[in-house]
Amino acid sequence: MATPFDRRTLDVGDGHRIYIEQSGHPQGQPVVVLHGGPGSGSSPYMRRFFDPDHYRLVMFDQRGCGRSRPNASVTANTTQHLIGDIRKIRQELGIDRWMVFGGSWGATLALAYAQTFPDEVQGLVLRGVFLGRQRELDWFYAGGAGRFWPDLWARFCAPIPPEERGDMIAAYHRRLFCDDWRREAEHALPWLLWENALAVMQGDASSHVPPDYARAFARLENHYFINRVFLEEGQLLRNRHLIEHIPTVIVQGRYDMVCPPISAWELADGWRLADLRMVSGAGHALSEPGIATELIRVMDALRG
Repeated sequence: MATPFDRRTLDVGDGHRIYIEQSGHPQGQPVVVLHGGPGSGSSPYMRRFFDPDHYRLVMFDQRGCGRSRPNASVTANTTQHLIGDIRKIRQELGIDRWMVFGGSWGATLALAYAQTFPDEVQGLVLRGVFLGRQRELDWFYAGGAGRFWPDLWARFCAPIPPEERGDMIAAYHRRLFCDDWRREAEHALPWLLWENALAVMQGDASSHVPPDYARAFARLENHYFINRVFLEEGQLLRNRHLIEHIPTVIVQGRYDMVCPPISAWELADGWRLADLRMVSGAGHALSEPGIATELIRVMDALRG
């Protein structure tokens, strides 16, 4: 993995400063990475998918998370704000058009950005597709995935009184935004562990998560989900025609319990330039061996 040749922060307004880093070839083929969550932040691990002798890799931490400031802030933090930030970063770096690489929430944001500014996008590489629809939120937070993972679902529900469990997103929202840092952090951990535990085919998520990270992740993700990711229901599928001229590769784990494969299938169905690659024996996480191998294969094939 290449060491970044450029690190900077960009004032995007509304009191937010965004952390940006570039690595790889300074004059290479530009690609921007959109991390998941919302709220997870970027990671050096993400660099491993890109040939540093070919790609000019741009990574950044979205509003409120990672090294962007203020941490855990949901003020002026919507999908539309993030789309604007992506465009500001492109302009700041003097890039005309770039490839967009995103997984999970990053795939949602990649689609929303491409549909808003299609002329800025050379290609899309999506992983673990999440389209932000109510049925997808219900799957994960209204007991659907819990039918496969009843023990972990019980752990997720445990901090919430039975009478509030009919709307787990709202119940957690009351606790993650209660103006008591300690209480917010205590409820952030089970929110984070529920998602992390289902992201991989083998193993369980570690409970040793820094409280600041867990709180930022949980607050941002909950904020987006209680607001239906600030998109109209079905918007990304309905507006697919705006980006059907853009070559797209979709890498999807066959056993993805966080973002079930039906969303990737529906997105690709009838899209001539979309190449859907179902990875057998793989779940959701970027670190899943089958997912990682396929993404490296895709990015190597797209050089030039």
